[in-house]
Amino acid sequence: MTRTAGRPRRTGPTRRNTELALVLAAVLAAVLGYAEVGLNLDGTVPADAGEYGGALGVLALLAHGAVRWRAPYADPLPLPIAVLLNGLGLVVIYRLDRATPGSAAPTQLLWSTLGVGLFVLVLLLLRDHKRLQRYAYSGALVALVLLVLPIFFPPVYGSRIWITFGPFSFQPGEFAKVLLAVFFAAYLAVHRDALALTGRRVWRLRLPPGRVLAPVLAIWAAFVGVLVLETDLGTSLLFFGLFVVMLYVATARTGWIAIGLFLAAVAAVGVGWLSPHVHSRVGDWLDPLGSIAAGHGANQIAQSLFAFAWGGELGAGLGSGHSALIGFAAKSDFILATIGEELGLTGLVAVFLLYALLVSRGFRAGIALRDPFGRLLAIGLAALVGLQVFVVAGGVLALIPLTGMTLPFVAQGGSSVVTNWVIVALLVRMSDIARRPAPGEAR
Repeated sequence: MTRTAGRPRRTGPTRRNTELALVLAAVLAAVLGYAEVGLNLDGTVPADAGEYGGALGVLALLAHGAVRWRAPYADPLPLPIAVLLNGLGLVVIYRLDRATPGSAAPTQLLWSTLGVGLFVLVLLLLRDHKRLQRYAYSGALVALVLLVLPIFFPPVYGSRIWITFGPFSFQPGEFAKVLLAVFFAAYLAVHRDALALTGRRVWRLRLPPGRVLAPVLAIWAAFVGVLVLETDLGTSLLFFGLFVVMLYVATARTGWIAIGLFLAAVAAVGVGWLSPHVHSRVGDWLDPLGSIAAGHGANQIAQSLFAFAWGGELGAGLGSGHSALIGFAAKSDFILATIGEELGLTGLVAVFLLYALLVSRGFRAGIALRDPFGRLLAIGLAALVGLQVFVVAGGVLALIPLTGMTLPFVAQGGSSVVTNWVIVALLVRMSDIARRPAPGEAR
């Protein structure tokens, strides 16, 4: 323990060896899951289990090497958590490939490779997160363009969120959410005092001056308006939640949370009545078993609830469930139902705890940073992951209407897995800066 400017600061070990052990354990857990799928389906370990383990191990060690080289003081937990979640996703997608048409696991592995490549690239090129603050406004413009582009492409499952070129497709909204987090962090860091201390008091709330709040509200409204036109309410809810969380962190005023929840409820009710696609999802949420009573068979929500019930506490075992009955989204947001059925309540809780730990480490990095922009950005990026998990899990468990988003790192979706690897890279970089000893301190 040393002291700088009158404040104690811990300068302990870098914990890279701890990270390495956890990364290897994550790879081993994924390989064992892959082997269990083969044993339960074929009675033998898959012949390519070694190749799968080797590929995942190389990617994990490459990411660890980049952290050891470029971010030696980073938090040792985010990378192993990302490797374990990504590995679990590959295993469950492979298991669903065996029961459904198509082969998504090899493609998902390629996207994961690209995601790890970008993870390494971010750590190599971005030595200080404060550089991102310079490009906040241009980034917001790029994000808006990315969200507008899908309007000119045909809808997929009722939503215009995809850009398709032949067999290749991606969701630009996944990349836009990171750019939007950077913009909010940069703007709120500059105007946080005006937002918190100035303005007119209305009842128990102090409303900031319009000239301060108007630009960020205009950007937010433009994003949400485009997303509503695309019928992508899941991403709209995600962006709205990000805006409210970061505004609360910047101002420390709980009134913004109340206002945010009220506006979200009003918007959800309005869109639910105006959009037939959303209205049907609200109907399924209010009565998940209604399709059975009407003689149409179990819908997706009902099949998902049956899968959770069948899994019990310990699950049926990887490869022994029937969640493929859910249909076309079994590898997307409903992949959580497969986890619940085949790993049981225990496995489901373990997955939620992994996400909670990843989000909490992001919050911890943000709290430890001394610059307002970095603090807001780290908390905003961590909140993105937490909000997305809440929206997906809430929809699949019939706690909220289904939104059609992907479960971070686990669900099928190249855009999602790549974007989440970039988010983890940014959190690793910021945790490295937060934990790094000041110049002159003893190691």
